[in-house]
Amino acid sequence: MIRRLNFNEPAPGTPSDTRSRKLLPKLQQHISQGYCQKCGRDHSLGMAEAEKHCYELMEHLEEHRTIDLFPATAARDPQLSTDFLFGEARGKMFGILTCRTREGAPVNLRAFSGQFNGRWQVPGWAPPLFNVEDMELLTADVEKTIKRMGREILHPDCSRQQQQDVRRQRRELSRELMKEIHSLYRLFNFRGKEETIFTAYIGQNGIPNGTGDCCAPKLFSLAARKNLIPLGIAEFYWGRENSSKTRYHGRFYPSCLEKCQPILGFMLCGLEELHAAINR
Repeated sequence: MIRRLNFNEPAPGTPSDTRSRKLLPKLQQHISQGYCQKCGRDHSLGMAEAEKHCYELMEHLEEHRTIDLFPATAARDPQLSTDFLFGEARGKMFGILTCRTREGAPVNLRAFSGQFNGRWQVPGWAPPLFNVEDMELLTADVEKTIKRMGREILHPDCSRQQQQDVRRQRRELSRELMKEIHSLYRLFNFRGKEETIFTAYIGQNGIPNGTGDCCAPKLFSLAARKNLIPLGIAEFYWGRENSSKTRYHGRFYPSCLEKCQPILGFMLCGLEELHAAINR
């Protein structure tokens, strides 16, 4: 029998018998980690109790086939169905960050990578690292122009030279748009610091598209802004395997190497001090 989940987050002041133990959970295999240039140290967080809560979330997804956690009526939002994850769109990463408040009450945060069926924001799930309205204002007209250029390239009257020129212009426009998109992202850490993605990212070959959209950055940023103390994180893949055959349904994976690790060092900075304070 599948156990229903309780998605209500305990508020500060929850009775002491529901509070987290002082002893921190042991770190486990699938971890989020990164190097912080600001303090010159590596930071990491393991799965701990988050793995158990991920299995509970999997049961919910399997039974209800939706990420709609708080339906206003008996009929859930059809746009939040998980069915499309098993089709041509393929699957998606999901994650849970187990936390505690400063008063000791347990809180679980949930995230999905990127957008879900065209939505950045879904009640009960971590938001993106940018203001969605600002993103829509920035991209609406430029994306229309990029799509128009694509149609021009395919037009039968377009010469080879014209195609090359339009492709070059489209690449330049897309590159410039991506810089402006990245400028909207704001990253927070557990020292109360805020950085742009440009100053936080420490990768060698430029900032990849989608950096900051994975589960871990969403979860850590939300926890930092809510003044929560993360205890464990786990991420799993749900749906049809990805096209590169590196992600499979129902399996756990660490935070990704190219997009996450170069920013997680900054985002996790200060967490060790919070953990040390718990164990005093």
